[in-house]
Amino acid sequence: MIDRAGLAEFLRNRREALQPEDVGLPRGPRRRARGLRREEVAGLCHMSTDYYSRLEQARGPRPSHEMLASIAQGLHLSLDERDHLFRLAGQNPPARGGTSEHVSPGLLRVLDRLHDTPAEIVTELGETLRQTPMSVALVGDLTRYTGPARSAGYRWFTDPAARERYAPDEHPFLSRMYASGLREVLALRGPDSRAATLAELLPAQSEEFRCVWEQCEVGVRPREVKRFVHPEVGALQLSCQRLVDPEQAHCLLVYTATPGSESYDKLELLSVIGAQQPG
Repeated sequence: MIDRAGLAEFLRNRREALQPEDVGLPRGPRRRARGLRREEVAGLCHMSTDYYSRLEQARGPRPSHEMLASIAQGLHLSLDERDHLFRLAGQNPPARGGTSEHVSPGLLRVLDRLHDTPAEIVTELGETLRQTPMSVALVGDLTRYTGPARSAGYRWFTDPAARERYAPDEHPFLSRMYASGLREVLALRGPDSRAATLAELLPAQSEEFRCVWEQCEVGVRPREVKRFVHPEVGALQLSCQRLVDPEQAHCLLVYTATPGSESYDKLELLSVIGAQQPG
């Protein structure tokens, strides 16, 4: 059963505890609100201001599972806070660990400060949960996919477009890397996991996957320097730094170029191109 008063109080408390800079928003010169405004939180949660306001006022419909997950992410809740939110709304909290898609507040705070840098948060199966605008400019919107195609490894073997922004001579290594990563996650998560589903689907859809999978390789790790081919700025060599959240099995990937290099100049140009594209 939903605890409307408790839910309203909790939402209001968490909203007022957040500052604009905590979520990557500008403070502005005339801010008087304590914490975030309701319309700001509504935007972060991808819902209308009216809907969110009714929740804080202990009225309105019972939030769905998907709506609660969006609120938890928008308010940068910890796992314990997320679980409490679900229980106040009369629902069982989602699972934690490898299947969780709730990004930790710490990773979100770092990502929110990387607006001028290509960066993304991914799951252990290469499912992109969040991207910076520069990441979208570099590799496209990777959060738009659904079903098995959410996994970068699945797309790599089933969608030729997934390879277009990577140097051709890197393709054989990347095929080995994706197969190796899937094999390791499958062993870790077991036969009822999403990794198992991908391992069942891919052999029928890709001869290359079958050949690479039969090699039984593990431990093929991503290279620190990644080579991209962008349709507008051309070839780039970018260093990839990884920040791991072991509790959620998520990684924050940050791409940088050496100052003064050709790739650094191209990233600068890419930021201008990205800013000119419609949002």
